[in-house]
Amino acid sequence: MISKMRCIEPIHEECHMNEHCIKHKVCPMVLVNDLLSGKWKILILWNLSHRTLRFSDIKRQLPNVTQKMLTMQLRSLEDDKLIFRKVYPEVPPKVEYSLSEIGKEILPILELMHSFGNLLD
Repeated sequence: MISKMRCIEPIHEECHMNEHCIKHKVCPMVLVNDLLSGKWKILILWNLSHRTLRFSDIKRQLPNVTQKMLTMQLRSLEDDKLIFRKVYPEVPPKVEYSLSEIGKEILPILELMHSFGNLLD
């Protein structure tokens, strides 16, 4: 049996959703925030939402991101299992990025964000 634990995040103690989170050690919103925090992560996921891309393709879609920052954000998304990184045994190496099954679960949220952005334009 899973013990029912209150969220350990102090900010969650007063949250209106607290009763829905009793079984979690950490607030689900904190988990999602941790996964998506980073200036470029949402845009990277959006660009991978309908196709597999190489690093240079992603960089071209996000011209203001530095190579170092893009690499860091991609590694973080890969560590969090939101994207796959496939390396082909070629010289020079060919690397492709795509959404994982867990990463695909965020697509409806990204689409809602896009729709909300349309309202602001």
